[in-house]
Amino acid sequence: MLGAIDELPDALRVLGIAAAVLVALAGAVVAPRLRARRWRWEVRAEEVDLRHGAVTEVRTIVPMARVQHVDVRRTVLQQRSGTADVVVHTAAGETTIPMLPEADAVEVRDRIADLARTPDDL
Repeated sequence: MLGAIDELPDALRVLGIAAAVLVALAGAVVAPRLRARRWRWEVRAEEVDLRHGAVTEVRTIVPMARVQHVDVRRTVLQQRSGTADVVVHTAAGETTIPMLPEADAVEVRDRIADLARTPDDL
């Protein structure tokens, strides 16, 4: 198979490499931005409601009574871009609100933490 690649003209090899680089760049830069635009979320007094998905919509509702703690998480790339994820932890696992501006992520984290501390009426 490698012999067939070596027999291609130089222009086709360069074109193939350029196409591979463009696909990788689209996967690393464009796809996460499109995914982030497909997220909808709302923090209510009794729950955190998340919806995401382009073809299949997934809806997750996290009751405030089940929230154990909430974090703001930033990867190295997010630190450079000024964004962060809010991670809500429950006994069942974690739920993430991705790609928020850093200041908004801190506000959302604090609001969820305050609402989770409120005693419920059960």
